[in-house]
Amino acid sequence: MDDRKGVEAEQISAREDDAATLRARMRTATRVLSGARALSIRENLDAMVVAVQEGDVGGAVYGLDGPTDVYGDGIVEALEHRVAELLGTEDAAYFPSGTMAQQVALRCWAQETGCAVVATHPLTHLEMHERHALRDLTGLRGVWPSAEPRNPTGAEIRACAERFGTLVLELPMRDAGFVLPDWDSLSEAVAAARERGSRVHFDGARLWEAAEYYGRPLTQIAGLADSVYVSFYKSLGGVSGAAVGAPAQFVKAMKAWRHRYGGQIFQQWPAVVSALIGIDRELPRLPRYVAHAKTVAAALAQAAEHTPGVSVFPEPPHTHQFRLYVPFTAETLRRASIEQIEETGIGLVAGWRPAHVPGFAFTEVTAGAAALDWTAQEVTAAFSDLLGRCVA
Repeated sequence: MDDRKGVEAEQISAREDDAATLRARMRTATRVLSGARALSIRENLDAMVVAVQEGDVGGAVYGLDGPTDVYGDGIVEALEHRVAELLGTEDAAYFPSGTMAQQVALRCWAQETGCAVVATHPLTHLEMHERHALRDLTGLRGVWPSAEPRNPTGAEIRACAERFGTLVLELPMRDAGFVLPDWDSLSEAVAAARERGSRVHFDGARLWEAAEYYGRPLTQIAGLADSVYVSFYKSLGGVSGAAVGAPAQFVKAMKAWRHRYGGQIFQQWPAVVSALIGIDRELPRLPRYVAHAKTVAAALAQAAEHTPGVSVFPEPPHTHQFRLYVPFTAETLRRASIEQIEETGIGLVAGWRPAHVPGFAFTEVTAGAAALDWTAQEVTAAFSDLLGRCVA
């Protein structure tokens, strides 16, 4: 038994080493397909300075000539007003993290509704990536109207056996493959929650790019919900930070709890400036990314002609992010990816994870600024080369 545990520990260590090596090699790649090459602290600072100078001579738009923020005033309030305008909400509250933002929002809705039960989903960020903070920190309890790999339907919400005070919909649902419900299904889900006297909260960490899928402005999408969380670093390239748009009185309550949760930070201007830059620079580019993601996904899927089992999901992608499944182990793909970078300078993706099907792996592909430089033929050729290295 001890020998078996020792072998398992060595295997886990080897997998972790391969994953770390691939991430390190991606920083040296001369050409990247998914996401962007990781920058050093100096490179990030230089890029922020250039962005400010290019976007506004003297930095007046970002308030660079004014005093720094103190406990949430000044440039923090300017960002909150900008978010409220983009989402069409009365006001917005800035938070240093999305986890804190949603915990506070759901706590405040529970106080208002008198119900500590939240209708969510087993694949949401709340359930998957927050160490049970909803239960252990905020004192709330989740129920699941559906466990299917998508947001719940109106019928499932109506059929939920327990009363709940707030319905949470993650748009798009990242751990289901960045999937979005169609507009009619989304509207019906919201209506079903309203019928039950529930509030509706959107986990919109990646909501910025959903407007293309729906063919509707952000204000109309956000207008379906009572509160909407958005992130500044996932799609906009900011340093960190999040915000929740909601009615003005509700925002006041959130800001009180933000302080209690430790989010009333002395100065936050570096993250806030990066968020404003992301809104100005990346938000207008997202439609191009979403459109090009369809090209990238189709080019990757072409490799299935020679390697059965390769697939993209969803097809076509709903946003500029999607999953790519490959019939090789994650370890094999990591080593092949490292070899490809070392020999060609091409880094397609930064990581591979085991899929639920034994012998298969998947990765998350983000078609951002770097991907725009790739033609469909180049994507297919580079991916075919990677697959060839897996069987060499």
